[in-house]
Amino acid sequence: MDRDRDKLRLDHLIVAALLFIMAAIAFINVLSRYLFHFSFAATEELTINLFVWMTVVGSGIAFERGGQLGMVTLYNVMPQSFKKAVILISALLGALLFLLVNGYMIQAIYDELTIFHAISGALGIPVWIYYIGVPVLSVFVFRGIYRDAATRLSELEKEAAG
Repeated sequence: MDRDRDKLRLDHLIVAALLFIMAAIAFINVLSRYLFHFSFAATEELTINLFVWMTVVGSGIAFERGGQLGMVTLYNVMPQSFKKAVILISALLGALLFLLVNGYMIQAIYDELTIFHAISGALGIPVWIYYIGVPVLSVFVFRGIYRDAATRLSELEKEAAG
């Protein structure tokens, strides 16, 4: 298990890179405002959308670490036989939620590509480019949900055996 902690993981690298880019953009904007009395309009647009992407990847990390909201007190008083079902139902509901989010985002991307053709206000790029990050990066959310459920089920089996 400690070997897994020492590995560089893609989701951690993505979150670190997005956070660094957001901080660099904000720092450059502050310097620009201070030195040249000029603010870049695109900084807000970029940081908001990068923040959304970072949140999606971070949600996967939180799921994997068991950091999502839960009713631990209720779970702890349940009989051992119900706990497995609760873990599976919780994982299925989490996956269903992100399937719905992806469905709506894919529909929004399709609408932008075929009907609306909207462009962003500051940079003038198609907004579907910002939208596409959510379904693509949600792969990390599904992986986190799976890993959390697998870990909790194996811990449950160890408790039952030991």
